[in-house]
Amino acid sequence: AAIVIKNGSKEFKTLYSHLLPYMTDTEVVWTVFGDNGVSVKSLVAVLSYFVLGGKSKTASVQQRISALQASSLYLLLLGIPGSVVNKMFHQILFDTCLNTVSNCWPQSLVKKRKKDTLKSSQADGKRSKPHRKDNDEMDVDEDEEQDEEVHLSPQDLLKIREGVVLLVKSLLRLLLKFPLKDEPQSADNCVQVILDSLAYYGLWLLCSSNHGDEKVSLRRVFHRVLYVILMMSKGESGKPSLMMATQAVLAAREQAIGFVSHVVDELKEPALPFLRILLQHISFRMVDKTDYRTRGAQAVAKLLAKMPCGDYASFIKWLFDYSRQSKVAYRMFALDVSMALMEQPEREANENVDAELVSFLSHRFLVHNIVFGRRSDASPTVRGHALTCLAQCLELPSMNATRSIKELFSTSASLTHTHLHMHVHMHKAMMGLLKHNVIMLSEGNLTVLSERTRDPALSVKKKALQCLMDLLTAHPENNLVQKAWLRGVVPAVVDAESSVQEKALECLEQTILSQVKSHGSYSYRDAQQTLTWNLLGLLCDHCQDLGRYFSRAFTVWSKQNKFTAAFINNLISHTEAEHAAGAWLLLSKVASSCPRLDYGKILDAWDDLVRSDQNVTVATSCHILCVIGDIGEHLNEDTKSRIVGGCPTTNIQINPSNSLPNFLMWTVLANQNLNYALQTFLNQHCGELVSVCEAYLSGVILNENGAQNLNEDLVVKHLYTLGVASLHCPSKVGKRIVLLVQSVLTSSVEQQSEGSEELACSQPLSQFKASSMPSSVRAHAVITLGKLCLQHEELTRKYLPAFARELELCSELAVRSNVVVVMCDLCVRYTNMVDRYVPNVSACLRDKEPLIRKQTLTMLTNLLQEEFVKWKGSLFFRFIAVLVDSDPTIASLCEYCLVHLLLKKNPVMFSQHFIECIFHFNSYEKHKTYNKFPQAASEKAKFSLKGAQNKERRFTIYRFLLVHFTDAQRFNITIKISQNILACFVDGELPLDGDGAAVLAETFGILSLKEIKLSALSEAAGAGGDEPQEDEQMAMAKAVMQVAQKKVVSQVQKKVFIESMIPIIINLKSMLEQKRSPVLKDLMGYLQLTMQDYRSEVKEFFAADEQLAVEMEYNLKMYEKEMEAQMAHCSLGGDAASGGTPVSTRPSNGGRSWAPLPLPLPTGSSKRALPRPSPSAPATCSPKDFPSQTGTALSCI
Repeated sequence: AAIVIKNGSKEFKTLYSHLLPYMTDTEVVWTVFGDNGVSVKSLVAVLSYFVLGGKSKTASVQQRISALQASSLYLLLLGIPGSVVNKMFHQILFDTCLNTVSNCWPQSLVKKRKKDTLKSSQADGKRSKPHRKDNDEMDVDEDEEQDEEVHLSPQDLLKIREGVVLLVKSLLRLLLKFPLKDEPQSADNCVQVILDSLAYYGLWLLCSSNHGDEKVSLRRVFHRVLYVILMMSKGESGKPSLMMATQAVLAAREQAIGFVSHVVDELKEPALPFLRILLQHISFRMVDKTDYRTRGAQAVAKLLAKMPCGDYASFIKWLFDYSRQSKVAYRMFALDVSMALMEQPEREANENVDAELVSFLSHRFLVHNIVFGRRSDASPTVRGHALTCLAQCLELPSMNATRSIKELFSTSASLTHTHLHMHVHMHKAMMGLLKHNVIMLSEGNLTVLSERTRDPALSVKKKALQCLMDLLTAHPENNLVQKAWLRGVVPAVVDAESSVQEKALECLEQTILSQVKSHGSYSYRDAQQTLTWNLLGLLCDHCQDLGRYFSRAFTVWSKQNKFTAAFINNLISHTEAEHAAGAWLLLSKVASSCPRLDYGKILDAWDDLVRSDQNVTVATSCHILCVIGDIGEHLNEDTKSRIVGGCPTTNIQINPSNSLPNFLMWTVLANQNLNYALQTFLNQHCGELVSVCEAYLSGVILNENGAQNLNEDLVVKHLYTLGVASLHCPSKVGKRIVLLVQSVLTSSVEQQSEGSEELACSQPLSQFKASSMPSSVRAHAVITLGKLCLQHEELTRKYLPAFARELELCSELAVRSNVVVVMCDLCVRYTNMVDRYVPNVSACLRDKEPLIRKQTLTMLTNLLQEEFVKWKGSLFFRFIAVLVDSDPTIASLCEYCLVHLLLKKNPVMFSQHFIECIFHFNSYEKHKTYNKFPQAASEKAKFSLKGAQNKERRFTIYRFLLVHFTDAQRFNITIKISQNILACFVDGELPLDGDGAAVLAETFGILSLKEIKLSALSEAAGAGGDEPQEDEQMAMAKAVMQVAQKKVVSQVQKKVFIESMIPIIINLKSMLEQKRSPVLKDLMGYLQLTMQDYRSEVKEFFAADEQLAVEMEYNLKMYEKEMEAQMAHCSLGGDAASGGTPVSTRPSNGGRSWAPLPLPLPTGSSKRALPRPSPSAPATCSPKDFPSQTGTALSCI
């Protein structure tokens, strides 16, 4: 030892080189040792000294190198025949030599690798603050130890590396000679050392029978290889940690997969069971991270390729069961494995495969049963991933997989409608299937796809736009695809997200603007140009309603100087060709921003339009007029006069096929821009139209038999034209015209006599005889009369009562619908006058027709947004009641209007009306302040939600309101409920009769809702569920936010809550006990929940009165016992009747399901009432959070 210490590692190298030949020579080294007087025990002791010397973290470089060389020398001696007889083997020393690699290699490098590891999703969920503190302290200790380590230069590291290589080589030589079948622990250590060194030859040696039972060896080796394939770091203790997917980690993974494949190829049958176990462990230990799942699935697929068909089919059967596991991560990984397997060639059955397993070999089974089977998964993430996989299957080389998908969707066209409204991932997946033409390109499916461009999720909108572009590129000739593209892309120009606007503008520019070439270079064989003009044709015909969005795009482009002179000339070249309609459409959009136009060509086109007999559509005529209006300021007076004189509005006959009113409006616009005798033009031409309409309607209405032989379409045209024309020449509208229109609306004499008392003062619509006009005619008459009212205030004052009467008495859907539209339009112009009739309009929210309910909801929302209507009277309660509408689409629309449109404008709207909601929806009118606005009896009955049968609907409304409260509003509303409801019952202001008991029970039900709790309390109560774990960054951010919120909340604020609520509760409890009220059960349930949420505060509150604390503890014990007894009784009854239905011991949301039994007090106790705080006590605190408390209600007293 002294010589070695003096001469360093040279002596070890010399001794090692002298002993190495003895592993193969017949000469026995042990005889040489004996002849030279070398004691084996002394030799082992000397080697142990050097091995242990390198174990310390502060060991020098020489000590580490000597430890490695001594370990190598010891392993070399063990491999020489006779080592066992000479008692060379010592398990502790052997294991220490194996661990020399980890002991001598610098720990700072190991820690640096550990910093690259990721937190496994299988680790514990959320860590508490003390736990994080302990971890921080451990990190500090490790840093201190790291500072104590000896600094190693690159040359030193190279020498240590050479020692490690020598040790591994010695171990491999040992495994060839020295069996470890009697030393399983040592064999395990060998596996770890060899695996860390990537010496797979040594692992292969350990799999032989020389080192124990082959099955045990395979299990041992495969278990260690598992974590390399999973890319995890597994220490001696603790859970494995996920490693960064670096190049070295990925290379080690590939080598591990290759090693397992080699073992299976060599051993065949004996290795197959362990390969199956390995694959199952990979499946169950896979983390829920996309990259790792994908690589894990590829590893499973590669290893499955080594299985024969029978074992392969058996594993696929197991995979099918695995795909239905409860954990989301398992189901996701099953989909990834299926996708990886379909990338491999499909297997064919042989005679060794059981008949029942043959079906598992095909790709069709993977598609139909595993991938498609997850389309209805409970998790939207899994559903979306399944549909994404289906879309990806279409790009695989497997024809069977593609054929299987098309088989599925050939009968599942309705799947799009069902799933495109659910989740972001599902939207993307279904759009991918639509893009690949797997789902039929039907009008319904394409409509749903267009609607996704207005989805709340930004990623879905962008994906929908891209999918529409891909669809249009793949099917440019498909008319349905063209319409869907327009209806999806064009409205996106005004999207709230700027990125979506930019994407839509890019699509429009790429498809329309950049494809406009001159007429001379146009060819129908050019698919792009043909598509452009087809789209413009649709905008002129079937998609005219998209015009305002299309105009917005040109407004943006004009600021970017997109319209060059060449572009304008190209458009003008098409004005006399087959695409004239589309060319005039584009010109009408760009004329205002392009002053340099060829006015001559535009005027020539106008003259041709006036003189020719060609069938030019009204839309095209309007576009031409728009262009003329834009260039009017550049024309001389003679040209303006000629244009005005040639306007084709005179002598035009009104017939059912033309669209004269729209053309008239555009003509008026053109003349307005021309600024030439505008009012003269309006009075002359619009007045002539009014006269024509008056003459026709007089012949129909005043003629005794006119109504019997009328042309319904023609009457509608004249009514509509009259309304449009009257807006531009109100002076030409006489009293006779008004009476003609109102006579169309005349209700039957019987209906007029049966009017309600509330509308007895309403003026009759007409003095003519009962109307026999069709419903469509009456509906258009309402619109026309509304337009007349817009121009004459006295007409509005006269006919508003009549409109209100029609809303109540008329049975025709179209008439009532148009009356709502007219009254809402009149509200904009005559706000004060229409204000008293808003209740009549809001009553339509309970109309029997869904269309009217939806229309009324939309129009009231617009009026409320613009503040033409205020939240006065019963309007809020009628509006909020639509949340429980029988039509789910109307209820959903109401929720959207309230949350996204109205609440943003008035954030305190919900909290201001919440307490009154309790009284209003229970039809309780005995409170001196709340629910006192005037309502007709019929309206009360229509909107009433009173009674047990409507309890769930009422609580749906309460929950909705509370969910959108801030923490400050939740805190304050709880205090207000105690002061304005509970305190009124304590003071006797409200009687505790049947209606009062119902309100009181409902109040305790509301106070027991989880939605009324502050956010921290609600999150604590809901912790531990089956929600998928968040990633590390999100969890950390959430934890920081929670800590910040808790610091904001002071103990004073919590004391205010307890001191305001508990005295009232105790007084109310005493009163309910005296009256033996059934509401006592609801009170005790709420009190129990309060003591759980504010444990320490309640305990501090009762500390001043021990007697009262004893009484409350006794009462709560009795309450819990009674609940347990009743639950047991209900369970027994359920077993006898229906197999047993569990009954919750916690009171339901506002429910009152307990028998009215008083809770007894201990003998000698007195029922004392606590003083209730005055209403002036401070109760407007705004806490953001309360700390969560756990434990039973009794433990806090």
